[in-house]
Amino acid sequence: MKTKNIFFTVLISAVTTLAVIFGYNKYAQNGNNPNFQSAIPANYKYAGFLDSGNSPSGAPVDFTQAAAAAIPAVVHIKTLTNAKAVNNNLPQRQNPFSDLFGDDLLNQLFGQGGGQQRMLPERASGSGVIISDDGYIVTNNHVVAGADKVTVIMSDRKSYTGKVVAADPSYDLAVVKIDAKNLPFMLYGNSNDTKIGQWVLAIGYPLYLDATVTAGIISAKSRALGLNRDKTGGTAMAVESFLQTDAAVNPGNSGGALINTSGQLIGINSAIASPTGYYSGYSYAIPVDIVKKVVNDLIKYGSVQRGFLGAMFVDAGLLNDEQKQKNNVPLSVDGIYITNLVPDGAAKAAGIQVGDVIKKINNVPINSSSELQEELSGFRPGDKITVTISRNGVEKTMNVTLKNNVGNYDIVKPTTMLDKLGAELQTLDPQKAKSLGLSGGVVVKKINEGALNDQTRMRDGFIITKVNGKEVKTLDDLRNLIGTQTDITISGVYPGYNEPFEYPLTLDNTPE
Repeated sequence: MKTKNIFFTVLISAVTTLAVIFGYNKYAQNGNNPNFQSAIPANYKYAGFLDSGNSPSGAPVDFTQAAAAAIPAVVHIKTLTNAKAVNNNLPQRQNPFSDLFGDDLLNQLFGQGGGQQRMLPERASGSGVIISDDGYIVTNNHVVAGADKVTVIMSDRKSYTGKVVAADPSYDLAVVKIDAKNLPFMLYGNSNDTKIGQWVLAIGYPLYLDATVTAGIISAKSRALGLNRDKTGGTAMAVESFLQTDAAVNPGNSGGALINTSGQLIGINSAIASPTGYYSGYSYAIPVDIVKKVVNDLIKYGSVQRGFLGAMFVDAGLLNDEQKQKNNVPLSVDGIYITNLVPDGAAKAAGIQVGDVIKKINNVPINSSSELQEELSGFRPGDKITVTISRNGVEKTMNVTLKNNVGNYDIVKPTTMLDKLGAELQTLDPQKAKSLGLSGGVVVKKINEGALNDQTRMRDGFIITKVNGKEVKTLDDLRNLIGTQTDITISGVYPGYNEPFEYPLTLDNTPE
């Protein structure tokens, strides 16, 4: 009798495990997960514990199986940024004594003319999460940005050379690829379903330690901290809607995993709130529902395809009573107050007006700007959504077709190496070239954020005539000569100066 009971117990356990595996695979095939997450990896050998991420009511919380499943899929990322030459030359009028002593001698004696400074190599450390068995890894953009060498070390200490596939600073996310097969990987969970008070684990490689697991709870959702920066260095295009947790996270945890008690990925650890730079109470993770969309776009397109409303807004809760009364906004209303509209944007085309208050996106309540950003992060240009607005106290639902940031539905192409110069460039007018005694060139009309601003003292108006000693006559010449090179020397002249100037540059090879 006892043997029969044991047999039936084992049989029921086996059937339950198979049912969970079957159900999860059906879920994955329904498109809620990327294609490369269509099966349960071997590191989840205790598949029977996969559930909603919370232990049954009243049951003690056991982190061991979740940690055992997740640790093999979290990697240590080490980066090396090579030494770089920074050119500090400024154009100067011909020195009247140069014919006697030469500019080089005068500069040596009196320190004039700037010259090159050498930055030392930099080493850094972070974490990453394997998301496919063929070696795709998600991490933070700030972990790999500008790195010349990326080394990925597994929990069993096997080491691989990593290649940055693409990255986006607006989300602070990047995808790294290693050449390997049949790897353990992390299953995606659902960050929208997380609840405040839910147990979570943070896994990473803090302070150059081996894989480390800490536990805490979700203490808040949809936090915006003003940390992320877009490609221009500003915050206008940055997206933040962090999960806040009290699981201990320290330097080196960046890019690591935040998981639920089923071992599923619910966030990528990115930041800590600390006056010292070390853990002192709260840490922040990018929700996995944002991560999934960004990762898929970076792998498929090389850049994130963002759907924009084409509206400027503030949280309605930030308006004072006088402002609400002036704009016919109910005093008790929550949501997003529209302050301006882009003329060719999606919102204006759908009939949304300045003064409207966005209440819902696809029937999901929206109470803050970070919640709006998080919801829109799941859509691409051309996607159709419903937007529920309050206008003069009356709610309306509008159908909106999202656009990209330039007002159309096209795929946004990734940044090229030419773009990374960070300047407005234009082919030199032939008549102007002739008057300057040049056969052609490219005018640097305006220097913005980028390599020219960071590594040189070049001024607006510089005319590029050569790259690595090869002649540049047009913007296409410049683009083709730079190609995918990271180390280049730009040569040219300033109108009104006779001597040529050279600016050595090292371009960031991190794809965007």
